[in-house]
Order: sequence, then structure tokens, then C-alpha cells
Amino acid sequence: MAFEDKTLVCRDCGAEFVFTAGEQEFFQSRGLENEPGRCPGCRSSRRQDRQGYSRGPRERTTVTCDACGAEASVPFQPRSGRPVYCDDCFAKVRNQH
Repeated sequence: MAFEDKTLVCRDCGAEFVFTAGEQEFFQSRGLENEPGRCPGCRSSRRQDRQGYSRGPRERTTVTCDACGAEASVPFQPRSGRPVYCDDCFAKVRNQH
């Protein structure tokens, strides 16, 4: 069966997108019978929303380095009882192990 590119309309944003012959062949090889209802951008966004991902910047916490006493910013919430290092001191500690 020869496939031809089709122009479809996204059900979320209303934009037109192309359902290529290659994508149609892939869908058929996987036993998928329905055409996609969303454009690639909306599909990606929906997938990320379902998985709980956020592409925004990570929250950073300002801490005092346990080795040198300098102020540092880390991308996690420190736990009590565990040392926290600035980037330079962390590299030194890491190289020792």
C-alpha cells in the first residue's frame, strides 16, 4: 500500500500539521489504526504533562560550604547530617575518592 503525506488539523491548538507517508507506515507497522489527533508539539507537551516534567529552571538553594565557608547555590534541598560543598570544594572531594 502506497502512503501519501496528509495534512491534518490538531484538536488542541487548531494548527495544521503533516502526517507523513513515513509516519503512516510506522503507525501501520505498530498496528495503530487511528491517525494522530494532535500536532507533534501538542503531543510532546501532553506527554510531558502526564509524566509531571517541568522544563522550567530548577529551584536552587543557597547554602554555606562545609569545607571553605563560602556561600554556594545548589540544585537540591540539603539534608541534615550530610555535608554540602561549593563547586570548587565538591570537585576536590570528588577527586579524592
